[in-house]
Amino acid sequence: MLIITAPGQGAQTPGFLAPWLELPGVAERLGAASELAGCDLIRFGTTASADEIRDTAVAQPLLVAAAIAAAAVLAGSELAGSELAGSELAGSELAGGDPGHVPADAAAGHSVGELAAGVLAGVLTADDAIRLVGVRGRAMAAAAAVEPTGMTAVLGGDQETVLAAIARHGLTPANVNGAGQIVAAGTLAELEAFAADPPPGARLRPLQVAGAFHTRHMAPAVAALRDAAADVAVSDPGVTLLSDADGAAVTTGKEWLERIVAQVAAPVRWDLCMQTMAGLGVTALIELPPGGTLTGLARRALPGVAQLAIKTPEQLDAAREMIAEHSERSEHAGHSGPEGHLPEWRLIVAPTSGTFRAARGGAATAAPTAELGAVVARGGERAVTAPWALGPAEIIEWLVEDGDPVSEGQPLVRVQPATGAARGDDARNDRESA
Repeated sequence: MLIITAPGQGAQTPGFLAPWLELPGVAERLGAASELAGCDLIRFGTTASADEIRDTAVAQPLLVAAAIAAAAVLAGSELAGSELAGSELAGSELAGGDPGHVPADAAAGHSVGELAAGVLAGVLTADDAIRLVGVRGRAMAAAAAVEPTGMTAVLGGDQETVLAAIARHGLTPANVNGAGQIVAAGTLAELEAFAADPPPGARLRPLQVAGAFHTRHMAPAVAALRDAAADVAVSDPGVTLLSDADGAAVTTGKEWLERIVAQVAAPVRWDLCMQTMAGLGVTALIELPPGGTLTGLARRALPGVAQLAIKTPEQLDAAREMIAEHSERSEHAGHSGPEGHLPEWRLIVAPTSGTFRAARGGAATAAPTAELGAVVARGGERAVTAPWALGPAEIIEWLVEDGDPVSEGQPLVRVQPATGAARGDDARNDRESA
């Protein structure tokens, strides 16, 4: 089973796009993306300095456009010579593919990389992804300019001890990446106090970023992205598509888009994504350019899984070989991998900021779509509901208590279908084929 992943902000390096522009059609694709994103992606990806591409409004569209362009190259090469060759989906061998037709079994993206993963899974078009990432990058840059904030990587140490230290200093674990890496985020004053009192056994490394991403400080960007997303048409995923919110596989385009919006101000749980990959039986992982970050994490967390970080076009042949060997969707695959399944549990997050009120004092179970509680805000209240129509929902773990203040996108409760609930063959088949 093959998963294709897309990296997040911080993976970019000066000039990383230059060799890709030598491939037929790539410059034209990136030129069109530049128009949609509102910035010169070709210049930023070739001659711009490290400081220039560190700008959030630049880095985010640059990364998403690069990942989509590389996926299109892979799709084009897979389509060449196939029954789809000559159709509107197949152009030249190198540049005519639809990035949504790469024969992967699953897709995932880290932070802004989720937009590229959504394109790979067929949830939205490449053009809409570029439009959204342009809004996302500009809105997050504007939110970061409101007050001095930042992020610090915490390497090593006991995870629970590290998380407790982060909370003690009023910080947010903005990225829980697994493999002994957690990123703390908050105000510069909070980060300075954290640096003076680090968790035992851990090393701290301040990150060169513009602000505290995936925290409450990004709330204004959530509103901007929600407005932009209102006009985006989505489809249900054509392959297993993992969510950064909790590592779960999303089954509808609507849910995916809602999660993408809320994720701007909520922690990234890449550790849970990798746990899901292991549970699905993933045998190979390809990271789109500029690759290296996610394969580095997988090297420790997913032993035995073949990994390939695509940095330049020279690695495309290796990627095609890995697709042919491991993808269950490739017509050239030499074997069928383990049968996939969708994780059944879900992490329910706050639909808005306000005060959480639990229904029935935090009941152990709830009927399908029955309210688990509500978030009460100044403008009214928003219900918190279980997501299944398959049977009662069983609460695994409450992450907040009645009366707690919560931020939009904050995890509230982990739920699963109740044990023994009747699901029916049709529902089970739908889940297994999604």
